[in-house]
Amino acid sequence: MYKVDLNCDLGESFGRYKLGLDEEIIQYISSANIACGFHASDPVAMGKTVALAKKYDVSIGAHPGYLDLMGFGRRNMYISLEEAKAYIKYQIGALYGFCKGNNIKLSHVKPHGALYNMASKDYNLAKAISEAIYEFDKDIILLGLCNSKLIEGAKDAGIRYANEVFADRAYEEDGTLVSRKKEGAVITDEDEAINRVIDMIRKNRVKSITGKYIDINVDSICVHGDSIKALEFVRKISKRLREENIDIRPLNEII
Repeated sequence: MYKVDLNCDLGESFGRYKLGLDEEIIQYISSANIACGFHASDPVAMGKTVALAKKYDVSIGAHPGYLDLMGFGRRNMYISLEEAKAYIKYQIGALYGFCKGNNIKLSHVKPHGALYNMASKDYNLAKAISEAIYEFDKDIILLGLCNSKLIEGAKDAGIRYANEVFADRAYEEDGTLVSRKKEGAVITDEDEAINRVIDMIRKNRVKSITGKYIDINVDSICVHGDSIKALEFVRKISKRLREENIDIRPLNEII
């Protein structure tokens, strides 16, 4: 039987601003990437999301991003490697406090937004992120874009890693994600996205935006929780995976 993790970015509400359908979506996933206050979330939201994950026995990961609340962490920022390591440790530590208080393990770290995309192409940034994780807890898994510099950095830093693919994002020929600024970057047809996921898992390949197939490895599938059809989509993909005899399991049972 095939096994795959199904993850979603959660806990992105802030103060009076509610984002996403966390309580509904969390019932269909195996891992939650919880925002840590830099690009989204706040201490109260973090605490509630950790408790929610514990309630539904969903694995917890930190989702650290750039210090960019206004831009939701999706704007490229240029910081030193020392700052990058400090940003990661700071945000992991914040979420770890809530995990500790709920007697639940912090299993993985997945960088958010622009930090994720930049580190996928920049080895030095990827290595700094991986070293920060190692120095915090070498048993924590780095969840990064399949076959990217993030995975390379994790290998060299000596931490466990998981290859992530995206159900609703288009790929360039080099395996990176198509910029959201480009037309066709986000796949809105749910059936198309789900068929792509099945193809990724069974055939270890995905069609790039140019039509060329590229090789990939799949440990985890990301579904975005902030889209208008997020709940409907996560229900459908969860149902289809089970119909295809693909077992949905958390990262620590796959890596």
